[in-house]
Amino acid sequence: MKRAGCLALSFLAVAPVATAVVFFLSPDGRTDDSPASGTSATASARAYEDGRSAAERKADDELIADLPPGLAAPDKKDLAQQIVASAENSTLDWRGQYGYIEDIADGQGYTAGIIGFCTGTHDLLTLVERYTKGRPDNGLARYLPALRKVDGSDSHEGLDPGFPAAWKAEAKVAAFRTAQDEERDRVYFDPAVRLAKLDGLGTLGQFIYYDAMVLHGPGTGPNGFYGLRELAMKQADTPSQGGSEKAYLDIYLDIRRKAMKAKDPDRDTTRIDTAQRRFLYDGNLSLKTPLTWKVYGETFHVA
Repeated sequence: MKRAGCLALSFLAVAPVATAVVFFLSPDGRTDDSPASGTSATASARAYEDGRSAAERKADDELIADLPPGLAAPDKKDLAQQIVASAENSTLDWRGQYGYIEDIADGQGYTAGIIGFCTGTHDLLTLVERYTKGRPDNGLARYLPALRKVDGSDSHEGLDPGFPAAWKAEAKVAAFRTAQDEERDRVYFDPAVRLAKLDGLGTLGQFIYYDAMVLHGPGTGPNGFYGLRELAMKQADTPSQGGSEKAYLDIYLDIRRKAMKAKDPDRDTTRIDTAQRRFLYDGNLSLKTPLTWKVYGETFHVA
């Protein structure tokens, strides 16, 4: 059962590396507080890139090209998916989640797939639209009008009773599993890892950013990924600014935990308390295996 809901966003300025960048696009993506606005889930990431000059983007690309792969290395990326799945679905078998679909009563409609795409937060709609461009006869295409109608709400109108079964059936198609992988990377994994590297973070820090992007959404508000990062940067310098990596990540996790509790004081935060924080306090900034952690009181281990 998926334990985590989809979380929030609004407008702000952020400063990756040493350059201040202002977001000019609308709030978007997952939210723990209200339905999504229905704009693209990649608006924040695109706004960041659009706010950079061509020379700055080129310099960023050259910097990243010279860095170790970090979380983008195949084995580390697989490990990242296992850790996320332990918190999202209480399993290490993340590949078994392509067909997952459930309304977890978080106000975001159906949550589905390997990263928790939601019918209420635009990312599931975008996934099906992009998939349908290449495979117009797929089993989910007929639900596109309904998906557009319910986008930004928790409604199931036009989706029940057949959509969950259609999703599970389509998840047996290799092309749809690939489409989920690609959308996960495009919206969540690649932007998070890229910015973590520009902030001077190692593999653990890159994972912490990625998990935050998944849980809180790519938003610029105080509870969105970029907003949480800005709050952390007000309290500590990133490594690229000359700060301590451990100190910065410790503060970042504090801020994430506070954001998770803001909506519901009883919300479980073990994905931070007995997982990511444990890795940090163990000094495992490279996210080396073997790893042992707990989420919701259940112990997970990767050799």
